[in-house]
Amino acid sequence: MTPKLMGVINVTPDSFSDGGLFLDAEAAIAHGRELVAQGAEILDVGGESTRPGAEEVSAAEERARVEPVVAGLSGAGHVVSIDTSKLAVAEAALDGGASIVNDVTALRGDPAIGELCADRGAGLVLMHMRGSPRTMQEEPRYDDVVDEVKAFLAERLEVALAAGVDEERIWLDPGIGFGKTLEHNLELLRRLGELRALGRPLVVGTSRKSFIGKIDGSEVEERLGGSIASSVFAAAEGADVLRVHDVAESLQALLMATAILGYRIPPGAADGDGDPRIG
Repeated sequence: MTPKLMGVINVTPDSFSDGGLFLDAEAAIAHGRELVAQGAEILDVGGESTRPGAEEVSAAEERARVEPVVAGLSGAGHVVSIDTSKLAVAEAALDGGASIVNDVTALRGDPAIGELCADRGAGLVLMHMRGSPRTMQEEPRYDDVVDEVKAFLAERLEVALAAGVDEERIWLDPGIGFGKTLEHNLELLRRLGELRALGRPLVVGTSRKSFIGKIDGSEVEERLGGSIASSVFAAAEGADVLRVHDVAESLQALLMATAILGYRIPPGAADGDGDPRIG
């Protein structure tokens, strides 16, 4: 099985990998169309940076950044995910045609997002993160990072279900790079298959992240090889969706790996095709 590719569109001035490149709505829409042409099946639009140390922006500012982009891309028939932890932004994006909410706080930032997704029949991505983007990299510690991430995601899954979200529309994300050291990130990737016991599709985002640079000293723009290698490994370990910046290169690598090895979903994988919009 080749995972779906979720193309990243940062409508921000300060995201770690491409801050400012797509702050203009027309530029962001054009970039989204390009990502779809390259093979992205989902476009993840975000108006607030979640890089380590990032400052919050107001809901009004975040809405102003993302609303025209969501409308432009969804209006063209593309599947759009809104990367936000604010209810007002999520609601506006769903009104504008988005069909998935990607919440890095896993409903801790604004629990009402769960009820919103339930009411709208929207997909919901729940991600593990310690603290907030401003604090998450302040000496993160775990006794066993995989066990603790798994327990957290299981608990947040129950919260989403209690809010009425259809289980078939929930994805889980271990949060690579969010409140984790290099070794924590590597251990999560090595043992990604253990998270499949939760019974829901897995989203994994390693693209251009700093843990790659900690291995070889590379800067953000030099991390394509590490991004592809970690994404292919995650796919082999059972990731259903890969959140990437470099769609064409990632797809080529995945197709080659599939041709050589084939992907086998490990025991305990969720049923279905991994699409949270489909029950």
